Amino acid sequence: MPPEFVVPPALGSGDSVAIVAPSSGGAADAPHVLDLGVERLRETFDLEPVVYPTAEKGNEHLEAHPEERARDVHDAFRDPNVRGIVATIGGDDQLRVLPHLDPDVLRENPTRFYGMSDNTNLQLYLWNLGIVSYNGGQLMNQIATSGHLHEFTERSLRRAFFEGSLGEIEPASEWTDDVIDWGNDAYADHEPEYEPNPGWMWRGGEERADGRIWGGCLAIVEWHLMTERYLPDPDALDGCVLAIETAEDMPSADRVKWTLMCMGERGLLDRFDAVLVGRPATRSHLEEPDDEERAAYRDRQREAIAGQLERYNPDIPVVFDLDFGHTNPTVPLPIGGRAVVDPIEERIVVE
Repeated sequence: MPPEFVVPPALGSGDSVAIVAPSSGGAADAPHVLDLGVERLRETFDLEPVVYPTAEKGNEHLEAHPEERARDVHDAFRDPNVRGIVATIGGDDQLRVLPHLDPDVLRENPTRFYGMSDNTNLQLYLWNLGIVSYNGGQLMNQIATSGHLHEFTERSLRRAFFEGSLGEIEPASEWTDDVIDWGNDAYADHEPEYEPNPGWMWRGGEERADGRIWGGCLAIVEWHLMTERYLPDPDALDGCVLAIETAEDMPSADRVKWTLMCMGERGLLDRFDAVLVGRPATRSHLEEPDDEERAAYRDRQREAIAGQLERYNPDIPVVFDLDFGHTNPTVPLPIGGRAVVDPIEERIVVE
């Protein structure tokens, strides 16, 4: 583990935030969604967005130039006027950006970074440097959601932007994975369909866990397992809290099981003292299963995760269906921040 973790300074009213695209160029395909996110940062949170060059470039260019994406990250971290950095959207190749990053630039200029999905790559890189970042608060699919900005997301983001810690987190009253097409002419006004949130599901564990959060999007964790270039020393994960969630590609329960099995066989899974699991998305632009199929998908994934934990680390608490990841509303979990997971009182406090 890095000798000391740093929580970058909190933002203040009127502060500048950089809008960057360290992953894909989705914002170039939907500039009206980019504009909506910028507007909400300015009007809802009283922040001053600064749109960096990569944020307005398309996929073809960004895929060909990972060094440009790294340059925007460097420039944003270096700028003393920038107090926060918000990723536009995820993607599928940020792993190729990491070799272009200069760890000294990031370490010497700790700044709050917000993103999720493919941006887990950068967050795990920052974890290795001892810099806390936030898995959540991504611009286009969490800040610029269609319809209104959900009050749960707004409240959670205010803590992540302006406070030193999130404090106790609780389930949202409702949730959605309803996918509103960015091409919809009335995107900004189209409210997704929310459904009641039955709350978290606790499983196992009789002792309170208190450790640093490591993880993010499970597909990216899988990439880091395969490449072995950015994994921390295994001892660094002792006593940590694993946070995982799956993307809208809806991986099969078997794939989730196999990833955790590999973590178990590498001697990583038994190092964690608790596991937090985000509610999985069950719909995408390509698939629209019915409610029964969606519920069955969530059940299969829970059982796949629980089965591997029972095999490799049976005595720790596991919490399923957190509002974290690819559904909305969402709470941005600080990767590298501390979480207290209490299975007796069924409480989670995040620092």
